[in-house]
Amino acid sequence: MERKSEVIETLNDLILINNDRIAGYEKSYEETDNIETDLKGLFQKYINDSRGFISQLTDEVIKLGGQPADGTLFSGKLYRVWMNIRATFSSDNRKAVLENSEAGEDAAQEAYAEALKAEELPADLQQLILSQKTILKEAHDNIKSQRDQQRDVWNYPLTT
Repeated sequence: MERKSEVIETLNDLILINNDRIAGYEKSYEETDNIETDLKGLFQKYINDSRGFISQLTDEVIKLGGQPADGTLFSGKLYRVWMNIRATFSSDNRKAVLENSEAGEDAAQEAYAEALKAEELPADLQQLILSQKTILKEAHDNIKSQRDQQRDVWNYPLTT
C-alpha cells in the first residue's frame, strides 16, 4: 500500500509541475508582443503538450486509486511573480520571456529526473515519464536556442 501511495505522490508531483508549466507559458503568451506570432504559437504548443501530459498522469493516478493533484507548486507561483516584475522592467521583452521560459523548463527537467529516480515506479510508468521528459527536453532545447539567438542579436547590431 505504501508503494502505491509513493507512486501516486510521484505522479502528482509531475501533474503539479505541468500545471506550473501551463501557468508559466500562459503568462509568457500574455507578455509576448502580438507581432511575435512564432513565440505565441510555440507557447500554445507547450501549453497543449502539458495538458496532454496531465491527462495521461491523471489517468494513471486514478487507476492506482488516488486523487489527482490540482493547482500549482508554491515555487511556481513565486516564479511567476518574479517573471511579472522582470517583464515590467525589461527593455528586451522577448529575451526576458525566453530566459524565464528556459528557467521553467529547467525546473520541469529536474522534476522529471527526480521522478525517474523513484524505485517504486513500475516499468510502464517509467516509460511514460521518460517519454514525457524527452518531449520536455526538446522544448527546453528549443527555448534555449531561441534565447541564445536573442543574445547574438546584441552582438551584431544593425548597420547601414
